Amino acid sequence: MVPSQRKNRYLFIVVSFLLWFPNFLYVPILSPYIDFLGGSYTFAGIILSSYGITQLLFRLPIGIFSDLVKKRKPFIVMGMLASALSCILFLMSEILWFMLLARALAGIAAATWVVFTVLFPTYYEEDKVHKAMSHITFIVVLGQLLGMSFSGIVVDEFGWKAPFILGVIFSIVGLFLSLFVHEQKGLVDKKPITFNELIFVVKDPLLLKTSFLSIVAHSMIFVTMFGFTSSYALEIGFQEKELTWIVIVFMIPHAFATLYMGSHIVPRLGEWNSLKLAFLTSSIFAIVIPLFQTKFAFLIIQGCFGFSLGLIFPLLLGMSIQNIEIEKRATAMGAYQALYAIGIFAGPFFAGILNSLLGLESGFYFVGILGIFALTFIFIWSRKQVMVVENNQFEEKVE
Repeated sequence: MVPSQRKNRYLFIVVSFLLWFPNFLYVPILSPYIDFLGGSYTFAGIILSSYGITQLLFRLPIGIFSDLVKKRKPFIVMGMLASALSCILFLMSEILWFMLLARALAGIAAATWVVFTVLFPTYYEEDKVHKAMSHITFIVVLGQLLGMSFSGIVVDEFGWKAPFILGVIFSIVGLFLSLFVHEQKGLVDKKPITFNELIFVVKDPLLLKTSFLSIVAHSMIFVTMFGFTSSYALEIGFQEKELTWIVIVFMIPHAFATLYMGSHIVPRLGEWNSLKLAFLTSSIFAIVIPLFQTKFAFLIIQGCFGFSLGLIFPLLLGMSIQNIEIEKRATAMGAYQALYAIGIFAGPFFAGILNSLLGLESGFYFVGILGIFALTFIFIWSRKQVMVVENNQFEEKVE
């Protein structure tokens, strides 16, 4: 790799990190903070789900428009700006409805991730898409890990507003650095994309299947680690400063799993069998979480759950665009990320209602059932895939 290309990649990695780090500084304390301000679990679920609603509404239009104008960088800058505004709004107001708006703005920032994930692979050779996706997913998880790790400590030492102050600072730095992101001219085909071609891309069978599975996977993680796990932990005896340990034991295995999947598990098991393993173990660990009331056992299960979920996301991300032409990948990625935003919205929304009616334990059982539901479809689709391959091999032998 030439030095300039390496420099461009490293700068992009830093900007990507600064998109996620500020917006996850407050995630572990957001549900308890809403409770502190007098909000119910139901309203907490609405605030948490607003993050997914705006992604659902904006991701596909951003992907389509990016493909139409043949540009990625302006949308990256827009995402960093939305991230900064979100943190500023959280900092300036304790009114729950303004917090809803702030979280929705964070969702708009996350919606621009569709463009990040399309531009980043251009810094790699064309046959290394899975490697690029593993690396960029690792950066996401690293930003989430570090942000969430500091959250409980910062709140315990400096109060509820401290994560938002830090979020504003890091978001502004990221916004400034995003102005220097390199986008290679002429990389995307300048031929205009027709509406029929866009529809064809969105209807790609593998894209739709991976999107459905990603809806379930994002529901699972946004109900638990990015949702109500911290509230449940406080309920069973954890202190605010101890939330950091929950984040660490979940996110470190989660981060390493994103790298381990592409380099070790998929080459050995294949894509569909790897998904079976990941969803099965994730479902089991989610269901058993409420069965353990001691801190040590709770942390062990959290680590296993984090690793299992970490296996899912980079694989689905790479599979979603592997059949799509490069000039149409922003549209495909926009569709994929817009669809999985349904899970970011629906998961916390319905879990919030369940938690209000039946207690926080019900949310974990809900997540386990979702995983088993997805696993059923994986078995069906993988079997069809095997039948197609066997049929093609038979036809080749006949010819």
